[in-house]
Amino acid sequence: MRFPTPLIPGRLIRRYKRFLADVVLTDGSETTVHVANSGAMLGLDAPGSRVWLSRATNLARKLPLSWELVEADFGSGPELVGVNTMHPNLLVAEAIAAGAVPALAGYGRLRREVKYGLSSRIDIQLEDEAKPLCLVEVKNVHLMRTPGHAEFPDCVTVRGAKHLEELGAEADKGNRAVMVYLSQIASARTIGLARDLDPAYGRAFDRARARGVEAIGLVCRIDPEGIEVAGIIPMTG
Repeated sequence: MRFPTPLIPGRLIRRYKRFLADVVLTDGSETTVHVANSGAMLGLDAPGSRVWLSRATNLARKLPLSWELVEADFGSGPELVGVNTMHPNLLVAEAIAAGAVPALAGYGRLRREVKYGLSSRIDIQLEDEAKPLCLVEVKNVHLMRTPGHAEFPDCVTVRGAKHLEELGAEADKGNRAVMVYLSQIASARTIGLARDLDPAYGRAFDRARARGVEAIGLVCRIDPEGIEVAGIIPMTG
């Protein structure tokens, strides 16, 4: 995934109301930007952090700039982290289509945002006449409290636990159900659960795994020009 136009650098003043942040641009002007991230963003929203913004092509948008990247240091030196949670579904779909996720290769058709369950949509659905239906739920990972080890979630996610239960039900039907955890921290070498931050999610994950739901960890390569899936990393549970 390449950014369609050059990103705009700035410095974070503050993030507030979850979806808003104030940023000072390189010319000294201040602006409010959209934050496409409902999580706590622990360790990523320190005032003064270097950030990069994208400009919307929709001129009617109230907030034309969106927060895309932040520079953070998790103990191994400054690095770029992707904070826009609208990108992971596309990134994983691109990686699957390119054959970069062997466990999800060999399907004849890939569809996105397909209705399933009672009132949900699966991020990616893989279909092939010779294989069971494969439902893939993608989660963005951008929490790192120990160098090299990324964690999900960074706050309580009732919706995330619901997705695990629904995927477990799909596995019970004989369909293939897969959780993909995508780290937008390039230095991640493993991905695990932040069970202390959301014990209920940890329990839901364990139940889903016992019902046959798979878990795959992926890590991104990130620069101001774009983001792409760099490879597979172990899930530590």
